[in-house]
Amino acid sequence: MPRIIVNAFLTLDGVMQAPGGPDEDPEGGFLHGGWQGPYSDPVMGRLVTEGLADADGFLLGRKTYDIFSNYWPKVTDPDNPIATALNSRPKYVVSRTLEHVAWNNSRLVKGDVLGELRSLRAHPGLTLQTWGSTELLQALLENDLIDEYRLFVFPVVLGSGKRLFGSGTVPMALKPIESVTSDKGATYLRLARSGKPQYGQIER
Repeated sequence: MPRIIVNAFLTLDGVMQAPGGPDEDPEGGFLHGGWQGPYSDPVMGRLVTEGLADADGFLLGRKTYDIFSNYWPKVTDPDNPIATALNSRPKYVVSRTLEHVAWNNSRLVKGDVLGELRSLRAHPGLTLQTWGSTELLQALLENDLIDEYRLFVFPVVLGSGKRLFGSGTVPMALKPIESVTSDKGATYLRLARSGKPQYGQIER
């Protein structure tokens, strides 16, 4: 079954901006870059690595593409499973400003982006994963194009920054598939789409 899977590192209040380092994405005056670092551990690393195993390709926004393409091609260790997956598998880059993409096996998606994404999602057996790409995710959310979420939630609150679920998010229900808690208090939540929210009255 074709799927688009969202992977996201999130704070407890839903911020996903610049988890990896102070200079990763300072847009909007964001001063908390690198917030994920203190919570990294072997459990979270294993889940990231295992999750990449079922990716046939990657769907990236322009800013995430810039970050990844400036780093991962330099990691040439064949025993690094993350670098091997990112460097070798197809990458679909959604951008209004890029004219070409040079990273190995990358393809630029422009013009009718939503039509192209729907076409990719309809490809038999294709599983595409997103990482980062906050702006792209908003378009995927608004158009109900996400099949599964793999969320890494860390015990820190920042109060500002780009969030996964913005104000335009379409209401939805999710079905839990898996959850794991690390020794440092991070929680991994794997959730599948499950239609519209259901409502009821709590008895008092």
